[in-house]
Amino acid sequence: MAQLRGSGVLPCARTTQRALAVPGVSPSLALVTRPHMANRVQLGAGSSILRADNLWRTAGLSSTPSRAQSLRCYAALATAVKPTAAAVKEAHGFTLQREQFIKEYDSHVLIYKHNKTGAEVISMVNSDENKTFGVVFRTPVDNSFGIPHILEHSVLCGSRKYPIKEPFVELMKGSLNTFLNAFTYPDRTCYPVASCNSQDFYNLVDVYMDAVFHPRCITDPKVFEQEGWHFEMDTPEDDLSFKGVVFNEMKGVYSSPDSVYYRAVQQSLFPDNTYRHDSGGDPTVIPHLTFDQFQDFHSKYYHPSNARFWFHGDDEPVERLRILDSYLNEFEFKKVTSQVETQKLIHTPRKVVEYYAAGDSKDGEQKAFVGLNWVLTEKPLDVETELALGFLDYLMLGTNASPLRKALNDSGLGAAVLGGGMDDELKQPIFSVGLKGVDLANQEKVETLVMDKLAELEKSGFSATAIEAAINSIEFSLRENNTGSFPRGLSLMLRSMGAWIYDRDPITPLQWEEPLASFKTKLALGKDVFGPLIRQYLLDNKHRVSVSLLPDTTLGAKIEATEAATLAAKRQSMDAAQVAAMVESTHDLKARQEAADSPEALASVPILKLSDIPKTITKVPTAITTSNGATILTHDLFTNDVLYLEAALDMRGVPAHLLSLVPLFCRSLTNMATQKESFIELTERIGCKTGGLSVYPFTSAVRGKPDSPVAYVMVRAKAMAGKTADMLELVQDVLLTSKLDDRARFKQMVDEVKSGMESGFQSRGHSYASTRLAAQRGRAGWMSEQMGGYTYLEFIRKLSKRVDGEWDAVKADLEAIRSALLARSGALVNLTGDTRTLDHAHPAVEQFLASLPQVAGAHAVWDAPLLPRKNEALTVPTQVSYVAKGANLYQDTDYKLSGSSYVVEKYLGNTWLWDKVRVVGGAYGGFCSFDPHSGDFKYLSYRDPNLLDTLDAYDGSPAFLKNLQLTPDELTKAIIGTIGDVDSYQLPDSKGYSALSRHLLGVTDEERQIRRDEILATSPQDFKAFGEVLESVASKGVVVAVTSADKAAAALVARPGFFEVIPVL
Repeated sequence: MAQLRGSGVLPCARTTQRALAVPGVSPSLALVTRPHMANRVQLGAGSSILRADNLWRTAGLSSTPSRAQSLRCYAALATAVKPTAAAVKEAHGFTLQREQFIKEYDSHVLIYKHNKTGAEVISMVNSDENKTFGVVFRTPVDNSFGIPHILEHSVLCGSRKYPIKEPFVELMKGSLNTFLNAFTYPDRTCYPVASCNSQDFYNLVDVYMDAVFHPRCITDPKVFEQEGWHFEMDTPEDDLSFKGVVFNEMKGVYSSPDSVYYRAVQQSLFPDNTYRHDSGGDPTVIPHLTFDQFQDFHSKYYHPSNARFWFHGDDEPVERLRILDSYLNEFEFKKVTSQVETQKLIHTPRKVVEYYAAGDSKDGEQKAFVGLNWVLTEKPLDVETELALGFLDYLMLGTNASPLRKALNDSGLGAAVLGGGMDDELKQPIFSVGLKGVDLANQEKVETLVMDKLAELEKSGFSATAIEAAINSIEFSLRENNTGSFPRGLSLMLRSMGAWIYDRDPITPLQWEEPLASFKTKLALGKDVFGPLIRQYLLDNKHRVSVSLLPDTTLGAKIEATEAATLAAKRQSMDAAQVAAMVESTHDLKARQEAADSPEALASVPILKLSDIPKTITKVPTAITTSNGATILTHDLFTNDVLYLEAALDMRGVPAHLLSLVPLFCRSLTNMATQKESFIELTERIGCKTGGLSVYPFTSAVRGKPDSPVAYVMVRAKAMAGKTADMLELVQDVLLTSKLDDRARFKQMVDEVKSGMESGFQSRGHSYASTRLAAQRGRAGWMSEQMGGYTYLEFIRKLSKRVDGEWDAVKADLEAIRSALLARSGALVNLTGDTRTLDHAHPAVEQFLASLPQVAGAHAVWDAPLLPRKNEALTVPTQVSYVAKGANLYQDTDYKLSGSSYVVEKYLGNTWLWDKVRVVGGAYGGFCSFDPHSGDFKYLSYRDPNLLDTLDAYDGSPAFLKNLQLTPDELTKAIIGTIGDVDSYQLPDSKGYSALSRHLLGVTDEERQIRRDEILATSPQDFKAFGEVLESVASKGVVVAVTSADKAAAALVARPGFFEVIPVL
């Protein structure tokens, strides 16, 4: 679940790796403001607003607009929608207040008001088949008990019309949804859904409406205990412990130094309004929350008069109103006081010092987080000023060549830039920037550097080419409107809500064309647009807070000791009767959690029929040609005059000892000078001529070839059709002429990677544990570990020292990688666009291929030993664990791939693992993953209070499946939910990328159809058969856990010799 500042980057809890099934691109969302999410967090679900940077990361692009934050990346939908006929003025208890055609999205916007309750609804009518609904409540808080966050979890645990434990889970099992989640912000709570299937969409809307207005949780304290917090005691002899999903989720959040820093920033900037509290919940005070307070909060804020509703897509507008009124007509108007108070600007700069729990550093002195932060204004910004600040933000911080970001990177004062620049998701916009990895003696130097650079930029301004690049980059992303797998309607909703919940015009944020044209005119006239903004909003703005987050190696132990003392005192105060009652309450809660819903209750949840599901796969048009040893794939799809390009260079010539250097080689290509231009000039050319360009390694196992993985260096770019030749020339230049000789810049990148990975072990430990397991079983997994796992972190730590003392050798290694990669033979170019765009690109593609050397060297021998198969505990300072266990089904059993396995895997994650690891165990997430290419099957948990108990739950999976008695409806839901994953919604660029992935992995359309047929034919016997297969994971599986040193030590007491302990931080 989600809260805007204070949470870490949310996990992608279901990362299936089927090139034949899922989109080739998954969004990587990492905002300064981050909402807490309700479930095991689907792809892309963590975004409060999809900004330009997020959309570019979605496409795998890095040298791209990353700070156009007030210029949201929304533009016209692919097919035009003309204004509808006169809108219905009154229907189903609603009266039309306003109608408007928004040309930016070819959408007809209808704003209605409910006559009885005053509830407002925005109804956007357009041709988007990916229909979106959302309901948003203003939910300000006056404490850090986490009430809105716990309530967001809890309302999805049964309701009046759907009296089962988890309607939300039932929807995950058997819906075709393209989005299903909920977010908690510091001042609002959002419940969005999306689907391309009309009946499925209306089913989702109905379940969510009943959930928010008639939830079981407000009358059943056991739901509150499960999702929020409770005392747990299994026997009278046991010690007391705290349990609860949100409680443990927030323990994980507060274990991340980055999250602690951003929480400190928000609270210091807003000392007088609701933002000084943590709506997600502070785990030290969550146990102060009572059930009465929980009930009162729902009664106060979850009322139609405090709600804002949103619809977007191609469904019938009047039907939307009918569905809403069927719930709203039960209510009367209620005056709800939920407005967010404005923070008065304080006219004296302040300094705040906070601490984070640090381990004993492996490389010397502990480091600090240091940043400067401003609240920009008390009053709302006008559209042009907001637009101008967005451009300023991009110009200062948007690329690695941007002057403020570059000054911070070049200073040597820290390891990585901190803060997201401008952020306007709260009532008042803020600006935040600094460094992490700062020596304690250099804190003031960071503050001085920022202020001096701002003063310099006020006077010097920005170059004409920098401004041109910013305009092109931002306008490209606006017009492309590429939201990845995140529904376009939802991204628009979240943008609109950023004004609507503060009683501002919800349509204005969606209209950018005229303000953009006006802004460009001012720039063309030579007006000094940016200097006055820097002066007014930053240099002369005294509502400035310097936040320093310092390491404390004793803090983790102190937090644990304080919790233990609190529990001990509570235990000591209890008499025998109270102890007996506590044990009974614990058993009662677990019994209810493990009890099955009745067939009658389950039947209340609407499901589709198998007859509603297409029997055949959706194919991507693909033409394959060759050119002088290279392969060219083209996909004729409408892309609104944008050409999407992937150039794949065979990596098999790279020597094994250089593989760990490949990711940094890729970054260096776009972050150093070329033979004819500086790093800054290159970055500006990328911005002027393309919509972004990035380089990264692509590796994957191939089914049946465990020792022969697919391995490429991928160059990915996009441009308007008229700039195709410019884009291909850029690709040619970065590959052939990048100088790779800037030691200072390279050292910065090494430090950034090191800092990011060390943070990642605390916030995304499950991904590192998963990679570690894969490295024990196959060459592709071993390569991933070399280029992104703990082994890579150790390499980076050594490389940092090697750059200082052996730079010539490092530079030679980088050139050796380039020499091994550059060859026309074995290269592959993937192009996605319409016929005219593809034809226009052909000569430039041929010229690019001709520039490459004809033949590469011999393939390298990658025969280094895989990681040994042993249980490991990777220890970091954390209050939670990430527990992984896995085996290889192809190597350890006689299992043969079948599409039915996808159905069983999804069902297992949504039932047994959800119930045992999350509901009963209290972890934020518990799930499983099967990679059909490698054969790796893994169990994974996220922000988990347990370790050995979670492993016991994993090992119970085979028996669960073998003893399962599936009803026909349950089987149907499982099949439909799996098809929903296989048929996940894709924009044209993702379709082209998926086709490329399938080509590289040898997955044909014929095989895809076979797998689909197997999914649709799944039977109860398939569940039992897969349970037999999973016995091998229980008996032969290996465990890797990212956990604390104390938790690892406790596990070794219970099971001596179980782990090898490896300190990471």
